[in-house]
Amino acid sequence: MSAPTPSVNDTPKSRPDALPGAQSEVTSHKSYITSFLAYRSLWLLATIVFSADQITKEMIAARLPYGSFGPGRQIEIIPGFFNLVHVGNTGAAWSMFSGKSLGLAFVAVGALIAIFIWRRSLGLHYRGAQPAFGLLCGGILGNLVDRVRHGHVIDFLDVHFGSYIYPTFNVADSAICVGVFWYVFWSLRQPAENNAKPET
Repeated sequence: MSAPTPSVNDTPKSRPDALPGAQSEVTSHKSYITSFLAYRSLWLLATIVFSADQITKEMIAARLPYGSFGPGRQIEIIPGFFNLVHVGNTGAAWSMFSGKSLGLAFVAVGALIAIFIWRRSLGLHYRGAQPAFGLLCGGILGNLVDRVRHGHVIDFLDVHFGSYIYPTFNVADSAICVGVFWYVFWSLRQPAENNAKPET
């Protein structure tokens, strides 16, 4: 009598070799999470700045019609010094490149991409530099959204120093200026500081 032929169910099953791939995928996900968390100060501050900028602009737009500026049309906070207005800027700071809002939007996108590409060269992996770029990125993104939505940047903070009227600005502008000064100050201190530690 011949030996019985083993059925398909009797054939030994080999171990699935998907396990190493699964482990690799898990490791990859962990790596992405670690990389994201390494820049957590930047993400957090950028989110706060962007949110504050957009919320305050929406509040001004709801309270004051576009073009509100000057006595009787503005909200006076500190007489002779600080007012809330609602004007638009199609240029950059101090109305430079006025009427070039679309071109400046592309410049803003290019700046954000450049910061991402050269993040290590710029020192974003250091704790001291991340708040500076959080302010910068949040401010750049806030004004970029304005240019796309309205064709201009909404400015509403109006400050006077005697007869001098400071160019009207917004939260995003303030964050960008503070971010630039922060980064310059941090950069100048680096040669004398050997204990700067990167984010882990």
